[in-house]
Amino acid sequence: MNALYLAFAYLRYHWARSLVLTLVAALILFVPVATQILLSTSERALIARGNATPLLLGSRGSQLDLMMAALYFSDERPEPVPMREVEAIWDSGLGIPIPVHAAFSSSGFRIVGTSLDYFDFRALDLSEGRGLSILGDAVIGATVASTLGKGVGDALVSSPENLFDLDGVYPLEMPIVGVLAPTNSPDDDAIFVDLKTAWVIQGIGHGHEDVVTAAQVAAGSEAVSNAAVVQYQRITEDNIESFHFHGSQDNFPTSAVIVVPNDTRAGTILKGRYLDGENPTQLIEPASVIQGLVDRIFRIKSLLDVVTTIIAIAAFAAIGLAVFLSYRLRAKEIATAVKLGAKRGMVLRLLSAETFTLLSLSTMIAAIGAAIVARNAEAWVGWLLSLGA
Repeated sequence: MNALYLAFAYLRYHWARSLVLTLVAALILFVPVATQILLSTSERALIARGNATPLLLGSRGSQLDLMMAALYFSDERPEPVPMREVEAIWDSGLGIPIPVHAAFSSSGFRIVGTSLDYFDFRALDLSEGRGLSILGDAVIGATVASTLGKGVGDALVSSPENLFDLDGVYPLEMPIVGVLAPTNSPDDDAIFVDLKTAWVIQGIGHGHEDVVTAAQVAAGSEAVSNAAVVQYQRITEDNIESFHFHGSQDNFPTSAVIVVPNDTRAGTILKGRYLDGENPTQLIEPASVIQGLVDRIFRIKSLLDVVTTIIAIAAFAAIGLAVFLSYRLRAKEIATAVKLGAKRGMVLRLLSAETFTLLSLSTMIAAIGAAIVARNAEAWVGWLLSLGA
């Protein structure tokens, strides 16, 4: 006890040097632990999203691009799949198809056109407002709400993909009718609309203005009817009835289709129907695609572990050298203590107590830092994944 008291008194007197050694040792202990926590959380987050999605239908091409666009709402733009493929799944009676149209954005966040089944499938709950009910409604994720400072009663405007595209893609003002509760998933960073609203943004559907305008009525001029129509930028109670879609809905596009089979047998039958390489569509298992991606990414983990170990050894060696040099500088002090009657065992206990106190404080600081990382790992990983998307 006396040795610990004297050691603490010495460290407190030389507080600057003690603080530096403590913080350096704490950082050495904290970095590998925090890295392992974040890597493990990232791996679980990636795999969980894939495991929660049984099957994914899309145009034949890169499976990774298809999965990233449909599950993480990334900037990848796979070839669209026609809605007749959705109807084919319905007609088979083998599962529930959930279309995902993720071709447009607003204020830097992806607009996701889908059906109400998506909210049940992902178990998404509202923190305020209501769900989608009429054409033009928007329900936003928790991150969208906090980042943009918007909520129920506000509005968002879709961003045109090309400022020079005058052939159908018009900005649409969408009233926010609901805000989703946080999920620490890509759904927090999405703006959800009805699939038909996404088609309106794309220019497939539009409304018509009245032939007689208020200006003409005021001027008393005659209205001349012609074939020209104006596409609205805002859907209101007055014009919603005029919105309609041209062409067959079977040919309307969607980015991908989440398929929820009725059971394992139904899933196997569905996968068998899309094995033909000549088929323009493909049915993939996101879990296997993500697992392959994770395996490739986390091969670096072993190399990172080796590098971290080498750096830790070098850093501890540097700390040991600093402590050793400190003891050498204190040679006269130690000699004086011996002359005053202190036994060499007492001196050794004193020096050991100083080292023990330093490492104990470093371990406590590192443990507190690791606990903070563990508590916030899911939120931070979700944020990092949204940036990557």
